[in-house]
Amino acid sequence: MCKHIPRCPSADSSDHEAARVVAARPEQGWSLLCNGLVLFEDTGDLLPDGQITTPHRPFVTVVA
Repeated sequence: MCKHIPRCPSADSSDHEAARVVAARPEQGWSLLCNGLVLFEDTGDLLPDGQITTPHRPFVTVVA
């Protein structure tokens, strides 16, 4: 799917979110990457084979 030089990481690689955005719908909270991955605003992913990655936003603790 990726035609970039150098090629973007595949959807099954550990750095799959580093691929380029080919379509974005920020009002809906998602972006399609050139490796077929759908990246959601909450940091969850939908892989091309239908598998999901749960959101992995860092947990921030506020100390007063």
